[in-house]
Amino acid sequence: MESLHNIWDKIIAFLSKVGELFTTNLFKLGDSNITLGTILYFIIGFIILNYIARRFKSLLVNQILVKANMDKGARNSIGLISRVMIMFIGSIFIIQSAGIDMSSLSLLAGALGVGIGFGLQNITDNFISGIIILFEKPIKVGDRIVVGDTEGDVINISVRATTILTNENVSIIVPNSEFISSRVINWSHNDRNIRFDIPVGVSYQEDPVEVRNVLLDVARENEHVLKTPAPHVFFDEFGDSSLNFTLAIWTSTYTDKPRKLKSELYFSIFEKLKEKGIEIPFPQRDIHIKSQPTT
Repeated sequence: MESLHNIWDKIIAFLSKVGELFTTNLFKLGDSNITLGTILYFIIGFIILNYIARRFKSLLVNQILVKANMDKGARNSIGLISRVMIMFIGSIFIIQSAGIDMSSLSLLAGALGVGIGFGLQNITDNFISGIIILFEKPIKVGDRIVVGDTEGDVINISVRATTILTNENVSIIVPNSEFISSRVINWSHNDRNIRFDIPVGVSYQEDPVEVRNVLLDVARENEHVLKTPAPHVFFDEFGDSSLNFTLAIWTSTYTDKPRKLKSELYFSIFEKLKEKGIEIPFPQRDIHIKSQPTT
């Protein structure tokens, strides 16, 4: 029995030391004492807060806003703003519930301001640019864009950066400030319908009307070419060695893969022209050799 009392006393003493460890003041923040327990409370609190914010965003975007028939870009924008608001309000609650007076953070806010002035300009710029993007919507999730040398589909927009997925299945993280300060080509800003021009040259011996009919047949037979707007053939010019035409087609399915659609059309055009006996010329040059006079 005495040994059990000793063990119990040791357990009580150990717990007491652990309690002292978590309640010992490490430093002061204004008038508030910061302990190991306070730091642990912050860590656990912010982990839980981040989880709640992420879950709420997922619920809002994937279940609630879907019923309102909103497009994916708008749903993600509202979800992201909601998550930021939850994190902001929750952070204030965690700080105050830990017994820290918000006024004591004025010194920290001043130091943060100096840090922003010297080393965080880019982060601040990207954050503000992200807010502008979310509200003005020059780009949205699902858009096909070109910014700088990067072309691909927008798959995610955060307050700091935007993720673009290229045709090579490579994710490129682009800072939001580039979308505000640089020229951005948005292939699907209004809708997914994009026009592509397919140049074709034939011999001077061929009938332009027959060539136009062949090109229109190729366009109509391709399932990825839209019927409305209808494809059209332009007679561009009398070239050096060919009659030059342009087949203008519209598509909404191959917006992100223009080379594949053009390749399909060129294969079909070659077969159709060959079938109709229409010649595709190659560049020709006449070379005149001037002989030197003999002496």
